[in-house]
Amino acid sequence: MRSDAVTRSDAIREAVDAARWAPSVHNTQPWSFAVAGEEISVRADSDRRLRVSDPAGRQMLISGGASLFTLRTMVRCKGYEPEVLVLPDPDRPALLAIVRVGGRVTPDEYVLRLGGEIRVRRTHRAGFTTLPVPGRTIEALVQQAGAEGALLTPVEHPRAIEVLSALTTAAQALQSVDRRFTLELVRWAAPPGSPRGDGVPAGGYPDTPPRTEPAFAQRDYGGAHGWGAPTDQRMSTSPGVVALLTTSGDSRREWVAAGQALQRVLLHASGYGISAAFHTQALELPPMRELLRTELCAGRFPQMIMRLGITFDDGAGTRRALPEVLEVRDQGL
Repeated sequence: MRSDAVTRSDAIREAVDAARWAPSVHNTQPWSFAVAGEEISVRADSDRRLRVSDPAGRQMLISGGASLFTLRTMVRCKGYEPEVLVLPDPDRPALLAIVRVGGRVTPDEYVLRLGGEIRVRRTHRAGFTTLPVPGRTIEALVQQAGAEGALLTPVEHPRAIEVLSALTTAAQALQSVDRRFTLELVRWAAPPGSPRGDGVPAGGYPDTPPRTEPAFAQRDYGGAHGWGAPTDQRMSTSPGVVALLTTSGDSRREWVAAGQALQRVLLHASGYGISAAFHTQALELPPMRELLRTELCAGRFPQMIMRLGITFDDGAGTRRALPEVLEVRDQGL
């Protein structure tokens, strides 16, 4: 359907439907949407916040920011200009943004390409192939993050990569012996055949944790159950391109900006067949996060540690149904 043939109501519904496919920590999908007239409210769902690993709601707002960018992108794909107010009401902290469907625009090829990756992009939890990520593509990803007010820094020095590996491994070990973290992880690990539309499905990670050199510990969603997809033997031991996403500040506004930057980077990368694996364990332990800020991030605040690489991952995603996340206040929609 041509963009100029899409009604505002259709554009709103399709934008919210697309926003469900944003990435979120443990696939918690900590967001909801309300539509009134031509305005869409993007709200954080604090009931889905990780109480143990995310007490301040930082990861929740990063997830919400990713959803906001997805929604913005789809509104533009459908031929309308999104007019966005981020954190518009201090008295309503759960209200992350209001997006108004503005005047008609002609979406350019780049926006349409990003929109086409929304349902294709997948979080990767295994190894990468030996195929290299082109340097010019990494440079483009840095530019995409900058366009949303964040800094994406590829980590090139081998010693710095080893530090990130060691901190990730240490954080994973500490969390694995802490019953609070373990129970929280179990809550979001879906067993094989589960019909639930959230959490990490058993086919969303390998049955044997991938080994990279240096090693980057993965979450143990399967625990002692032996859940997980068969390990792909085509994957190499390379960690891929290790990168840090940082912001100059650490307020709620920067967290939302980090989420928008993250999703912009991920959608651009997906268009080139590049996937991302996330390692947030060290960022969930304040002393380790502070160490990273001062020693590796030049005083900037680390919001995400990721590895980028090329995979053969084509698994299906899992999301809650649209009626579960959408409140319609305008019956004309």
